[in-house]
Amino acid sequence: MRLFFALLPDSATRERLSGLVSTLKITGRARPVAPENFHVTLAFVGEVPDGEVRIYRDAGARLGLRRCAIELDACEYWPNSQAVVLAARTTPRDLAAQTDSLRAVVAPLGPKYGERPWRAHATLARKVAQAPVLQAMSSVLWVSQSFSLMRSDTGGSESVYTVVDSWPLLDKT
Repeated sequence: MRLFFALLPDSATRERLSGLVSTLKITGRARPVAPENFHVTLAFVGEVPDGEVRIYRDAGARLGLRRCAIELDACEYWPNSQAVVLAARTTPRDLAAQTDSLRAVVAPLGPKYGERPWRAHATLARKVAQAPVLQAMSSVLWVSQSFSLMRSDTGGSESVYTVVDSWPLLDKT
């Protein structure tokens, strides 16, 4: 099964993102992301045999990630991914450090991360072959209460994401 660690939105954030998606002018094969699939990926794991999922659940449980807010304030077209995303122009230093820690724990278990730094973003539309005209959008403040290990099923016409396990984000100390 294909796994990744992510932050999921609260209902108010999900509604804001849905509203933004409805304003996108996308055509052709492009498709908006379903509201139940909104997330901010912290670390992509990749394909994992069913018998090894416990290793990633244990890794997630050992981490003490802290709560912080992410301001998603830049609507962008990413041509390599053929995606329209709402990204953070500036990633909170604390969150970047925590994501680096999560990747450091997970990397010896299998996934390889390139040199490209992690950047907080939520995908709004996929399979966007040409850059759409992107309107100025107001920022979305994303505050999560937990982080999750997610399963990605990509066999159908749309991806389906399922929570495998979740852990609370700690208050800042």
